[in-house]
Amino acid sequence: MNRVSTAGNYALVLANLTKAQQSQMYFGNQVATQKKGSDLKAYSATADTLTAMHTVQARLKSYQDQNTVVADRLSSQDVALNQVTDAAGNIRQALANALATGSSETMMTDIEAQVSSAVEGMNARYNGKYLFAGGQVDTKPVSLNALADLTDPPPPAAPVDTSSFFHNDDYKMQNKIDDSTSVTSGVLASDVGSKLLDALHTLQNSPVGPFNGPLTPAQQTWIQQQLAGWDSIRSDLTTQTAANGLNQKRLDTSKDNVTAQDTTVTGMIGDVTDADMGQAATQLQMAQMAVQAAAHVFQTLQGASLLSILPAG
Repeated sequence: MNRVSTAGNYALVLANLTKAQQSQMYFGNQVATQKKGSDLKAYSATADTLTAMHTVQARLKSYQDQNTVVADRLSSQDVALNQVTDAAGNIRQALANALATGSSETMMTDIEAQVSSAVEGMNARYNGKYLFAGGQVDTKPVSLNALADLTDPPPPAAPVDTSSFFHNDDYKMQNKIDDSTSVTSGVLASDVGSKLLDALHTLQNSPVGPFNGPLTPAQQTWIQQQLAGWDSIRSDLTTQTAANGLNQKRLDTSKDNVTAQDTTVTGMIGDVTDADMGQAATQLQMAQMAVQAAAHVFQTLQGASLLSILPAG
């Protein structure tokens, strides 16, 4: 004969109600967050794998953030390098125009304007820091103010040293843009402008100067001799600009690869952590029905008593 007790029935119903409420909360959280759990305890069987994937994802995010900054820096360098290259080309053109017209009346004025443009390009900034200063990002890398600064003093004083106008150091910034690729993104003002300032120094101290009117035969011959040097300077600057463009291309390729890897890792993490929404919704509905059933039984039990069915003595 089985014993029936009110206390035992209460304990059983309360246990069922508690279990149903826990299931309702568990699957309710899954439906709300679309995740299987909120901490690694919920993924104990795959915790090591999940931790490793999160580590990889964090590294990829770091590359993405860094590459955005590097891309902006390379873009700024491209604008500045093109400015210097154009200035060198325009100086060469000013010399050629003087030969074509037989007059240097406006030649030096035009060249002076291009010198200012070239120096401005070499002193370009990104995010408040000088692009071509090496590690001395707060120091203006080129201190040339005007073409006249390149004028040699009378002998026996030493000629002007064009290197004294450069104040960058030798540090060239390097960036690791993904797990297997590094680029040297830094460019130095002295590498960009040394030949340019040497040629300007030669022009400013020309033995057939000054240039301020019709060209003499000697001046024409001398200017003609300088054109090849300016062609070389512009070619070198174009090469440096192209090298910066190549770094931009490599960075774009790396950014695409890193983004693709991040998408893959995100999907792998989702396979572990994302809840099956159809199953979670079904389980939530079943848990809600179980809670309602257990609550109904509990309410019915409250209205029942063995005293009501025992015969009066």
